[in-house]
Amino acid sequence: MNIDIIVKVIIPILGAILTYLIVPFIKQKTTKEQRDNIYFWVRIAVGAAEQIYKEKGQGKLKKEYVVSFLQSKEIDITIQELDVLIEAAVLELNNIKLDQD
Repeated sequence: MNIDIIVKVIIPILGAILTYLIVPFIKQKTTKEQRDNIYFWVRIAVGAAEQIYKEKGQGKLKKEYVVSFLQSKEIDITIQELDVLIEAAVLELNNIKLDQD
């Protein structure tokens, strides 16, 4: 199976599922401004991790970097919520990369 098919079909589906399950829960506990601020920092951290760890197979290091950065910003959400936001930011970044190719 071609990896492009997996990236283009399965990842967006997983992102959508995670978004529809977790985002409503996060919204109950935060204001829109807080959510926007959290997602802003998640996107920044994900982008930085992608720049620092460019080789394949370094996903775990990337995630550790993002989580550590966000904890330094004292972002107060659960790891599960953070995972969803990270996945959404990675999906967004991957979609931008695909559009550029």
